[in-house]
Amino acid sequence: MNVNEVSRISTGTVIKGEISSPNDIRIDGSFEGKIHSKGRVVVGEKAVISGDIICDNVDFWGRMTGSLFVRDTLTLKEGCTVAGDLHIKRLVVELGARFDGNCRMLADGEFEKLAEGVVTPKAAQPVKPIVTGTPINPVAGKPLSGGIPVQN
Repeated sequence: MNVNEVSRISTGTVIKGEISSPNDIRIDGSFEGKIHSKGRVVVGEKAVISGDIICDNVDFWGRMTGSLFVRDTLTLKEGCTVAGDLHIKRLVVELGARFDGNCRMLADGEFEKLAEGVVTPKAAQPVKPIVTGTPINPVAGKPLSGGIPVQN
């Protein structure tokens, strides 16, 4: 793979939002949100993540609060800290890795169903405004009656 095909969040960089990439991703900075990669995600020793990761494989050295959805193998490296749920096919845990959460081993075909629900959440229902009370004229400070007054 070409080095230019790896997305990278460098140490000291802070990003909030959602990342979707067909390529590998390396994170050494801070990220809050959702990461979706069709490749490998490498989380470096100084990385701090708050959110979900959905990808094919993960090598994890950093700290994270959130859920991991991994099509194949998650490797928790020595010194890492993960607080959240794991949805994975294979798990490698090195001595000194720390994990606090639930782990679910996925059967063939389950990843796609789970990842689809995480990556493409169901459309939110529109919110209807709630109007209560009587409108007040902001200029006169009195209730409006029969319409909005026009200022000259």
